Amino acid sequence: MAGEDRWCVVTGGRGFAARHLVEMLIRYEMFSVRIVDLGSQIELEPHEEGGILGQALRSGRAQYVSANLCNKSQVLKALEGAEVVFHMAAPNSSINDYQLHYSVNVQGTKNVIDACVELKAKRLIYTSSPSVVSDGVHPIFNGDESLPYAAKHNDSYSATKAEGEALVIKSNGVNGLLTCCIRPSSIFGPGDRLLVPSLIAAARAGKSKFIIGDGNNNYDFTYVENVAHAHICAERALASGGDVSEKASGQAYFITNMEPIKFWEFMSQVLEGLGYERPRIKIPAFVMMPIAHLVELIYKLLAPYGMKVPQLTPSRVRLLSCNRSFNCSKAKERLGYAPVVSLQEGLRRTIESYAHLRADQQPKREGPSKAALYLGDGRVANTLLWKDRKQTLTVLLVLTTIYYTFIASSSSLVTAISKLLLVSSIFLFVHGYLPEKIMGYQVEKISASSFCMSDEKAQHVALTVASLWNNAVKILNALCQGKDWMLFFKVVGFLLLASILGSVSLQSLFQIVILVAFTAFYVYENKEEEIDSMVSNALSFMCKRTSDAIGKFPSSKRD
Repeated sequence: MAGEDRWCVVTGGRGFAARHLVEMLIRYEMFSVRIVDLGSQIELEPHEEGGILGQALRSGRAQYVSANLCNKSQVLKALEGAEVVFHMAAPNSSINDYQLHYSVNVQGTKNVIDACVELKAKRLIYTSSPSVVSDGVHPIFNGDESLPYAAKHNDSYSATKAEGEALVIKSNGVNGLLTCCIRPSSIFGPGDRLLVPSLIAAARAGKSKFIIGDGNNNYDFTYVENVAHAHICAERALASGGDVSEKASGQAYFITNMEPIKFWEFMSQVLEGLGYERPRIKIPAFVMMPIAHLVELIYKLLAPYGMKVPQLTPSRVRLLSCNRSFNCSKAKERLGYAPVVSLQEGLRRTIESYAHLRADQQPKREGPSKAALYLGDGRVANTLLWKDRKQTLTVLLVLTTIYYTFIASSSSLVTAISKLLLVSSIFLFVHGYLPEKIMGYQVEKISASSFCMSDEKAQHVALTVASLWNNAVKILNALCQGKDWMLFFKVVGFLLLASILGSVSLQSLFQIVILVAFTAFYVYENKEEEIDSMVSNALSFMCKRTSDAIGKFPSSKRD
């Protein structure tokens, strides 16, 4: 079909899966393609410049438009004259920022829908996610589209994707617009900048030796070309007219390779294909979860000081240890979808495309050390690893002053807080009294707004407190039933640890924390291999003992 006078739009067109869809649309000559993304201009990679995309841009069969989906006027301009819209734009799912995800996945989607209705576009295909039906806790085996949206989602990305999907389905039939939603599961393939690169980064950091959970959880992965193909199938079904369009429109569809595989087997094949060791040390998910919560808390505190988003988060631990497989019968029946590339062929192509990440192509150590990566490779890392000695000594001096002023003096809590507020008040008053310039140096003034908490932040804090309270109540209810042995042991272990820590004086705790923070990371950076080997052996031994102990309990007691 000639597509010179018929235009389609791909939002988020420079994303991973969207690039493959754009090239497939150009190759099939179905439409002229308008690529919409945030960048002020399109920057092609070398293989794109000389490939089908570069040729299409030069010939006018494809064009690039910069637009922010949160700006409705820009969306209207980007979608003008389009017959079909493939709405694929979404923020990075690994960033758990509710406001960011809401602005794009909900408000941005609403703007796209409104523009489609106003401009009389004929078809809208929305790229959703299987996570809209998953809470990250309960397993999903061969789940189909009858599953409801999760009551509580695993992260902000999933929650806002569900809201966006519901808006798209509700808009079906408005002013003649036909819509449907595609839910591709765990996309992989050449050009992926998240799954494989993060897996290899973990392997180089020595973290890929571990399996979270028992390693038997099944997953559905989808090769990226099959995802693009599913979008084409959806568009063709909506355009068919009659009963086919009627049955296909206003629906959501799971899309997979239709070849479920154990999650850790898939990861092992990728690692092994690139020359790295398979994961072999099993760590129960309930052991990792408190650590993940601690890491997430540290990130929230240190993110303003340069700490990067950690890989170990509670939502990721749940994803790595849960069963998640889906049934594609509905997509096969109503859209005519079937994978065009098998799982093993997709793995082969993916591994070949990442030849530059092979273990034998890289030196043993490049870039930041693992200690620096753990600390976020920012100001915190520079301080605790003594990279910036002036900054390290300054921080130590401040902490020493705090220690001798407020802690070592054995003051009561009220007295310590009063002293802290007194010093802060004097500092703020003197700082505010100083002129804006002293001997040529600019004195940056502190505005009152720096101490204000926004309504949104206050609401978030209140919701967090309420959530923690409700979780505690749920644990108490479960304990009252006297059936969940594993929960009982977790609670007892946590309380024993808290009692041990509580017996340590504040002075001793402060000394230990400071000593460990400013020496442990420094030592680890210089003795990385030896320490990794010792930790690996110790974890292997402990995990084996834990598994043996758990295996002695009847299955009914462990569920």
